Amino acid sequence: MKAFLSTKEVAQLLSINEKMVYTLISEKGLPATKVTGKWIFPRHLVEQWIETNTINYPDATFQLPPYHGLLIIAGSNDPLLDRTINLFNTLYSDHVAVFGNLGSMGGLKALRRNLCHIASSHLLQDDEAEYNFDFATQELDAMPVMVNFCKREQGILVKKGNPDGISSAADLARSGLRIINRPLGTGTRLLLDREFKKAGINGEKIEGYHRDVHRHLDVGLEILAGRADAGPGIRAVAELLNIGFVPLRWERYDLMISKERFFDEGIQSFLGLLQEDVFRNLIQDKAGYDVKLSGKMIYPGRNSRQVS
Repeated sequence: MKAFLSTKEVAQLLSINEKMVYTLISEKGLPATKVTGKWIFPRHLVEQWIETNTINYPDATFQLPPYHGLLIIAGSNDPLLDRTINLFNTLYSDHVAVFGNLGSMGGLKALRRNLCHIASSHLLQDDEAEYNFDFATQELDAMPVMVNFCKREQGILVKKGNPDGISSAADLARSGLRIINRPLGTGTRLLLDREFKKAGINGEKIEGYHRDVHRHLDVGLEILAGRADAGPGIRAVAELLNIGFVPLRWERYDLMISKERFFDEGIQSFLGLLQEDVFRNLIQDKAGYDVKLSGKMIYPGRNSRQVS
């Protein structure tokens, strides 16, 4: 199977004319590059783009079995979530929580297909005020229960001391800079692309734009190793690795649960843990997190309220 597709081959794949392919590049973010002087399309990124933009799925062919001690969480990754899962497994020896790192959109799709109990997500809506609700409406038959896990500071990871003088996403387009990216379907990639669009920048032309890694920590490690100058990520990783950080915004990082499974024992135990001191102790002396809303239900239009 070819690793790269031509414009004609993409048009055939999507059953459209070639002119429409150029429109999809400029207006819909179809992954493409002009390294060879002509447009070429990494096949795996085109396939990811198609999946990410899919809005209608067939009904799931099976249901999650009755809860029997295995709690499945899937979606956007976060170091604090990793530590919380470890804490849950330590405190509740009759249960096992596992995590699938699928990105925010991947978590929603897993929830849609009954592959997980909880989906973690931080997808910024077009109004740039709310998170996740519009995406859940598009992906799911019914609005899930939305519970906040935390708020966290999202931005750009840079070298220690920020020797390149990066102050915004627009600076990443400067000649000579290499970035490392997050995959399509992640909330972090969505935010970076939004920042590029507001700055009038074509991210496709930035060196490293199509090179992605699957965890915030991996972005930081690429910068620490000198293989990239910058990349999108959260402050917590910059603090952990002792590298630089350029803030973009505080974001809401939520957990979504179908109403049918909300009262499962493992889910209730996990959500209850988020309001305990033992959870809050996990972020002592760690910058980049706010847990005031943790464990609280979130409703559209009331994202700043602590609703129990």
